Amino acid sequence: MVIVELSPHFLAWDDVNPARHPFDSASAPGVVRSLGPARRVPSRPAVPSAGPAPSDWSRDEGEAWADAMAHALAEHYGRWTLGWRWSHDEGDFDGGPVGSWCCPQDSITTPEETLARVVAALREWREWLESLATWFEAYPLDLADVEEQRILWERAARQLILRVSDRTGCGGGWYEHCRQVLVWFLSRWGVAPDLAQELVEQAIGGRFQSWTGPDPVLVDDVAEQLALSLRPDDGPRSTGPAPDHLRRWLAVRGTVPWHKAPDGGGDGPVTPARDGAAEDIRTFDGALDPARAQGLLAALELLRADAARGALLDFELLRRWQRHVLGTPQPPPFRTLPAFAKSGRERYGIGPDTRARLDACLAESARDAERPLPLTARAARAFLDVCFFHPFDDGNARCAFLTLVFVLAREGVALDGVGLLRRVSFRADEPQDALTLARYIDVHLTETRRRAELAAALPPAHDDQNGRSFNKCRG
Repeated sequence: MVIVELSPHFLAWDDVNPARHPFDSASAPGVVRSLGPARRVPSRPAVPSAGPAPSDWSRDEGEAWADAMAHALAEHYGRWTLGWRWSHDEGDFDGGPVGSWCCPQDSITTPEETLARVVAALREWREWLESLATWFEAYPLDLADVEEQRILWERAARQLILRVSDRTGCGGGWYEHCRQVLVWFLSRWGVAPDLAQELVEQAIGGRFQSWTGPDPVLVDDVAEQLALSLRPDDGPRSTGPAPDHLRRWLAVRGTVPWHKAPDGGGDGPVTPARDGAAEDIRTFDGALDPARAQGLLAALELLRADAARGALLDFELLRRWQRHVLGTPQPPPFRTLPAFAKSGRERYGIGPDTRARLDACLAESARDAERPLPLTARAARAFLDVCFFHPFDDGNARCAFLTLVFVLAREGVALDGVGLLRRVSFRADEPQDALTLARYIDVHLTETRRRAELAAALPPAHDDQNGRSFNKCRG
């Protein structure tokens, strides 16, 4: 399952449990205003609200700023903060419990108003988590005695469904958060998280609907089914030796049907009118820290020069870019210890041949006439290689993104947008994730090619007497 790094949908109870994550509400305004994005709140475009420009601005500059603020809050407080954008109805994330924030198009106004909304939304999300924790503790259940406590498990589930439906207003997608809260509740009282997810899915069975409050009979049935499905041995299993997700990736890598990846809408170089990689760095990374953006832009310029000369992709090339990414005086070395990602859920081993195996994998990103693969597949595979080999102590996600850009650039391809390629992560042991990333690249590449062809077909732009640019059209 592809994970949107800044999405609240993938938060586990351990991620959000207020008892594990202290928060001082009174100091929140000062914290928010001290973060990098607070100093760079974007200005809304002075254009008619009825046209496409506001939504385009919201999707590009506005969303990148909101992502940067979410990233900065998570860095400061922890991942529990990601729910501050989970708005009622349709917003950044649909069907959530927060009313103080909707989306960049509606919620970004003046800097002062915008930051006040961020604070209010953060407090609102935290208050909701604290209220859920209070409700969980009101039902101190013991999985070992579930046979004697089924009526209590059922009653608790019923109350939680009603509370979520009331809090979200049953808008679009409200049932996603309802599922999550029920999983959190089961996890709190000892049910293995993966099993909790499965049991909740089975109990709801797709019967909750957007924009529709659940019928009381349905609520009772879901609660009853959930309680009846629990068993005393549903607690966490022994994990055994720590898994090596790099080893899992290498096994998966050889089974992915890379040849089935889409081909990007055609062959040949693509020169977009807009540099999507550079623009995303300026808006997202620049909002976090100008120095971070400056380093990434320097690495981007360097990798494009390397691509133009047809450089071989290997670790030595990566570390030349990574010096700029991390702002270190020397190119950083290959890691010497096991690495972790996704809040510790994935562990990447290390051995004497790890670097050599990375070089061998990255070499496969080049075009091979004897074993041809779509460019989208080779770019996706190289991206994931960097993610799961995790060669550096820091900045691996940025390095993986630059690697993808390099593989495309080496064949004369650039993208006018990268929204689907950053701030997402993929599982090392899920073959479908690899093809999903290839499809994401294909979406951007196809749209970039289409818009480039459309722009080439338009008449040349001219400046009017006020310096504004327009296309000279017939008729």
